[in-house]
Amino acid sequence: MLDLEVVPERSLGNEQWEFALGMPLAQAISILQKHCRIIKNVQVLYSEQTPLSHDLILNLTQDGIKLLFDATNQRLKVIEVYDLSKVKLKYCGVHFNSQAIAPTIEQIDQSFGATHPGVYNAAEQLFHLNFRGLSFSFQLDSWNEAPKYEPNFALGLASLQIPHGAMVKRMHIYTGNNLQETRAPAMPLACFLGNIYAECVDVLRDRAGPLGLKLRLLTAGGCGPGVMADAKVRSLERSIYFGDSCQDVLGALGSPHKVFYKSEDKMKIHSPSPHKQVPSKCNDYFFNYFTLGVDILFDSTTHLVKKFVLHTNYPGHYNFNIYHRCDFKIPLVIKKEGTDSQTEDCILTTYSKWDQIQELLGHPMEKPVVLHRSSSANNTNPFGSTFCFGLQRMIFEVMQNNHIASVTLYGAPRTASQARPESSSSSH
Repeated sequence: MLDLEVVPERSLGNEQWEFALGMPLAQAISILQKHCRIIKNVQVLYSEQTPLSHDLILNLTQDGIKLLFDATNQRLKVIEVYDLSKVKLKYCGVHFNSQAIAPTIEQIDQSFGATHPGVYNAAEQLFHLNFRGLSFSFQLDSWNEAPKYEPNFALGLASLQIPHGAMVKRMHIYTGNNLQETRAPAMPLACFLGNIYAECVDVLRDRAGPLGLKLRLLTAGGCGPGVMADAKVRSLERSIYFGDSCQDVLGALGSPHKVFYKSEDKMKIHSPSPHKQVPSKCNDYFFNYFTLGVDILFDSTTHLVKKFVLHTNYPGHYNFNIYHRCDFKIPLVIKKEGTDSQTEDCILTTYSKWDQIQELLGHPMEKPVVLHRSSSANNTNPFGSTFCFGLQRMIFEVMQNNHIASVTLYGAPRTASQARPESSSSSH
């Protein structure tokens, strides 16, 4: 049985690990994987057709804990303990829930001190006792005596006097004073672990197509064990372009998490004359920046950038949880009907759906390429195929629920003698 410390408005954990509000989904899953012998039978719950309409949930069924992640930014928003019989809980080092200590209203009062009067929600048949960043829910039907409350309370809620011996049914940890209105906080310093994260990624382009990326980066230098008290998150802006060298990219973004060499080009068969292409003696290679949600492909001969891949990290995709979500914005140039020169500007984002994109850009002339991912060890993919469409020097990988899984940007790289655009210089 897990023995965990409750920190209101912050976290639930022990000396080995903690689930902290604002933690990225990938870090929480990493904790679960590392401690898989202790924390077992974890479910991932999400909406397959409308993944942005419901929180993404990690359900620790054996321990009675749910971790609710914001569907958009994929950071931890609420920690819910829904079965207190499966876990030990303490506050400031003192247990208020264990096999020997029942979580009664008297025990909660003793451990956490005075609070405002409780609130009864008739629709849920639950009574809520709220502290800042922490709430306890008691079930009404378990009480022997009728609750005493003032019925004329706003929005169907009532101020309630709790009967003695009432037991906690659920506990929530969140940010702020209101569980219904809470949002996932910014990522805590302790979660950076020496990595850089992308707050947003803007695609730079001209009339012909994409030119490169402008990334707003977040970093917390010196974070991790022994972090200094005055450490804080810093925001940086960096730009990279097609035709940039490896040194340009390393100078802007630092070392990648992984370098991946392409062993084969599965899209080669779709080129005009695949049989005429001379096999390369060496392979193109990717810089994988997992916490940015970005891959950068370099030409094996010139070692210059030739493609960018932006990942949306939707659940239900084969690559889910390999990359953090890239929150990108792509400006589109759309010619107005009946005019030669007039254009209209629109913005495509991580959350745009394929039917919306087609309405703006028009339907592709060619049929989509069907992409079926699978590993070499296991030739199965439970999520099914995706479909790749090419428009305006961009390839959109579309999932079966109409969401975009990734966007690949490509363009004519500059020669080494051409200067980088002035806007590529970034503040330090």
